[in-house]
Amino acid sequence: MEIFGLLLDFIVHVDVHLSIFVQTYGAWVYALLFVIVFAETGLVVMPFLPGDSMLFVVGALCGLDLMNLPVVTVTLLAAAVLGNQTGYAIGRHIGPRVHRWEQSRLFNKHAFERAHAFYEKYGAVTIALARFVPFVRTFAPFVAGVTQMNRTKFTLYDSIGALLWVCGLTLAGYLFGNIPFVKDLLDKLVLAIILIPVLLLVLGTWRARTRMTPNA
Repeated sequence: MEIFGLLLDFIVHVDVHLSIFVQTYGAWVYALLFVIVFAETGLVVMPFLPGDSMLFVVGALCGLDLMNLPVVTVTLLAAAVLGNQTGYAIGRHIGPRVHRWEQSRLFNKHAFERAHAFYEKYGAVTIALARFVPFVRTFAPFVAGVTQMNRTKFTLYDSIGALLWVCGLTLAGYLFGNIPFVKDLLDKLVLAIILIPVLLLVLGTWRARTRMTPNA
């Protein structure tokens, strides 16, 4: 439980923790950012890591000259693309066996099923859209691999999604993250960035299941 508490504190106060890390370890922050984004997008079992909120905060820290914006952008793009490629490769290798897996601490079957439904509805565009939806962005490349999506097609949409996700959120943080009004509400903004997409996903899943349930 202590580990989950520390993780939650890092997610909610990611701006504070990253600022301290930069002041203590300097350029090693780029390696840390690479590992976090790569793990969230590529290792399937880590959808809880911060993504959207961290990119916004990183952009804000670049606005304070604590980090270099071009270096951050290249690092995050590389991590996002390589992470998705790894998730795709894992899914392609494991294939149909995934459907027989049970819910566990290391595998969130419900999140996988939501990602699969999202993928079935929107097809290849999911790879780009999923970047902006927590949990779904972790499982979408994995699902693409499981369903044997064409590698070239996957890479194209993966690269487009990574570019929009990384540049969009990082630049938003760079341009707006240090406005006094935004800084005062940063904790609430981080929570909103995390919770709103999740709530929309849950609502969409509930509505889809409601339509599929026959009337009594």
